[in-house]
Amino acid sequence: MTALLTGLHALVTGAGRGIGAAIVRNLAGAGADVTLVGRSRRDLEAVAAELEPVRRSCQVADVADAESVRTAVAAARAAIGPITVLVNNAGQALSGPLGATSDALWHSMLSVNLTGTFHCMRECLPDMLKAGFGRIVNVASTAGLVGYPYVSAYCASKHGVIGLTRAVALETARRNVTVNAVCPGYADTDLVRTAVANISAKTGRGESEALAELLSHNPQGRLVTPEEVADTVRWLCLRSSASITGQSIAVAGGEVM
Repeated sequence: MTALLTGLHALVTGAGRGIGAAIVRNLAGAGADVTLVGRSRRDLEAVAAELEPVRRSCQVADVADAESVRTAVAAARAAIGPITVLVNNAGQALSGPLGATSDALWHSMLSVNLTGTFHCMRECLPDMLKAGFGRIVNVASTAGLVGYPYVSAYCASKHGVIGLTRAVALETARRNVTVNAVCPGYADTDLVRTAVANISAKTGRGESEALAELLSHNPQGRLVTPEEVADTVRWLCLRSSASITGQSIAVAGGEVM
């Protein structure tokens, strides 16, 4: 497995923890050089320290800010070389009924989850087109395939990511650049643990009961692991996955979409 992605430079956003960190470890384990992008240099460097012998670069950036992304991508390119794999994993999730969704919450969800994905794709795609090879994987969510109550802004942003994925996949279909989305269900991450705590606080139910409510969506009755998502991402990044593009792949234990 160590040679599968040798010679590729993968840039992963939201790389300091959770699914992003698992993706970085997985791609590096398959031989890719990696650039870790996130908001906390300490978190990025802690993950990067695990990755020898591949080359790695840590870049602090806010994906919602176009100039911040431009600077980070330029620094990554200078450190390692042209970017041939992009994994848009950075994201956030805040909840509330539509009537209580403020303008700030709405714009926050779209700016990070959707506009951040756009910023990174726009900056990295020219390297791929020039190289005649590229793999873009956008980490969306099952919320991008179906609707869930009390997370309308999050659902809208992730539906947008899937629409963006499909559009750009068609633009690059003849250029050996694939663009796909991976859609995890409820996963064993800080984001879901925060959601459980919020549900418990708002409803008065215990956290175990709140977690059970989330798990009821998954026929396997468990949280998805970050490593399972990372394995799917790696598969989509393989040179042999060239005919898979424009797809949205659910990693959700059989949840009906």
